[in-house]
Amino acid sequence: MPRVPRSEAAPPAASAEPRYLRRGKVKEIYEVSPTELEFRFTNDISVFDKHIPNEIPYKGETLARTAAFWFELCTREGVPHHFLRLSSPTSMRVRRVQVVPKPRTLGPRPKNYLIPLEVIVRYYVAGSIWDRIKAGSVRPEDLGFPRAKPIEYGAKFPQPFLELTTKLEPVDRLLTTAEALELAAIDRRQLEEIREMCFKIDRGISAEIEPRGLLHVDGKKEFAIDSDGRLMVVDTFGTADEDRFWDKGAYEHGRTVDFSKEFVRQHYRTTGYYDQLMAARTAKREEPPIPPLPPLLVDEVSRLYTTVFERLTGVPFTPLSVPSKSP
Repeated sequence: MPRVPRSEAAPPAASAEPRYLRRGKVKEIYEVSPTELEFRFTNDISVFDKHIPNEIPYKGETLARTAAFWFELCTREGVPHHFLRLSSPTSMRVRRVQVVPKPRTLGPRPKNYLIPLEVIVRYYVAGSIWDRIKAGSVRPEDLGFPRAKPIEYGAKFPQPFLELTTKLEPVDRLLTTAEALELAAIDRRQLEEIREMCFKIDRGISAEIEPRGLLHVDGKKEFAIDSDGRLMVVDTFGTADEDRFWDKGAYEHGRTVDFSKEFVRQHYRTTGYYDQLMAARTAKREEPPIPPLPPLLVDEVSRLYTTVFERLTGVPFTPLSVPSKSP
């Protein structure tokens, strides 16, 4: 029987209205107290660090409830995290940490801060790494494959491939290990601990979803140092926004069928917008505004998010929130 997060079964009593702090790509952040925040997941959607001018019905609810499901997995696996509880179908309460672009300004051994990195672990060749392979900017041996071996889309990496990018910059930027250590104010031992935490969580994700016919292709996670100087997982992970999933049966028959936001990315690749955007970024020109999704595609993307929720958690999606409508 799939486990429903305890927070869904027993919501806490209402408290004072949280104070608005800021807005991210797809969620709003509120201050509950000096030690607690509330994340409110919107129905907004973004790709390539661009906010799409549409709302996707039920998207925020599927993200919040899926994230809670995976934080319950972390609790069972003994992985420290900042999640406290769901406060509504589209909101969660979390432990608060400082957000500073340069953690070393907090002292020689900073504590209680967001590590300004996104940690990406790839298990199959897809997404931006495929773009770099086609462009020749990475070699097979850089990725653990034999030298000069042709790599096909969808190939499984010989070993999990980990990459580090910036978190607090307008556009994510790949980092070397040395750059990441300096930017994040962590040492190699802590970086290795982050790697192991990622692998442990992902083993748990695969154990949950493979019996339901999904493969975990790749995903990104974020971390923080708590007030005691220990690492913990923060933000959210394992949703259709952060991670990529494929249908297992289709893959075993030589096809890749996406159950992730990659479906939306491919729309903008097909229309030519992605190429225009990358050309503008390379030339450091003003970036073209991203067009809205067609109405029929909005409905399809909404069904995608609810389907992914069901395939990931094993729980039928019964809406608990009121959907907003795309303009």
